[in-house]
Amino acid sequence: MSVRRVVPDLHIAHDGAAEALAGHRTFYGLLGFEEVMNHGWVMTLASPANPTAQLTFLTHDASAPVAPDLSIEVEDVDAAYAAVLASGARIVHPLRDEEWGVRRFFVEDPDGRVVNVLGHRRPADD
Repeated sequence: MSVRRVVPDLHIAHDGAAEALAGHRTFYGLLGFEEVMNHGWVMTLASPANPTAQLTFLTHDASAPVAPDLSIEVEDVDAAYAAVLASGARIVHPLRDEEWGVRRFFVEDPDGRVVNVLGHRRPADD
């Protein structure tokens, strides 16, 4: 199993989400991060010098019942899903393709953290 990146998913309040996201963008910009994705409810900042160094801020998850605590991008999300299912771990959100170009599922870790396991779909997959 090949891991491409691990990103903390930092929860922020629903109220004043746009202002909160802007505040985080400004603050972490002081440390060299730049916005690479923003859907209004979720924003990811990355280091231009090291693009896998990322932080994600979210108010909720637009297509899942819970917001994840961290995201792990893997090379083969289908293989990861099969391995997690076979282990008996609790699936919180089933494997599915999302409109923003990822295929993902959520699983609960042994301490109850929700892990978003994802892979980016290739253009031919869309």
